[in-house]
Amino acid sequence: MSRMPVFNSPLLLGFDHFERVLDRVAKASADGYPPYNIEQLSDERLRITLAVAGFSMDDLDCNIEDNQLVIRGRQSADEGTRVFLHRGIAARQFQRSFVLAEGIEVTAARLEDGLLHIELYRPMPEPQVKSIKIQKGGATGKPASRTIDVESEKK
Repeated sequence: MSRMPVFNSPLLLGFDHFERVLDRVAKASADGYPPYNIEQLSDERLRITLAVAGFSMDDLDCNIEDNQLVIRGRQSADEGTRVFLHRGIAARQFQRSFVLAEGIEVTAARLEDGLLHIELYRPMPEPQVKSIKIQKGGATGKPASRTIDVESEKK
């Protein structure tokens, strides 16, 4: 079954990038391990918290790859030294990805009590107004020139 594109309206021009981002997010969210929270601390600050009990700082890796925050966890192998009668605590490796919007910065990451906290800063964009100069066409109704003069004004 093919999926109906979300941005297929003729009024939404140039949004094919968002369609690809939504596909990546859908694939990345299929696995529920490790569980996580996303908190909005203020208008400009966010926090992602992952439950990574049993992982040390050396077992975790946090990177930004192509506007994606990627967290990987891999516990060191100690299978030969420990004998488990029951093993109920997950010790599998994982990779969790979060697609970051343009301008979001990762400011800090800290491991505390089995929780990995990643602090994000999202600056509020200033609204931009662009004025486009309209030129008078020639005698045949064609534009006098093919350039459009764009003046940028911040308000």
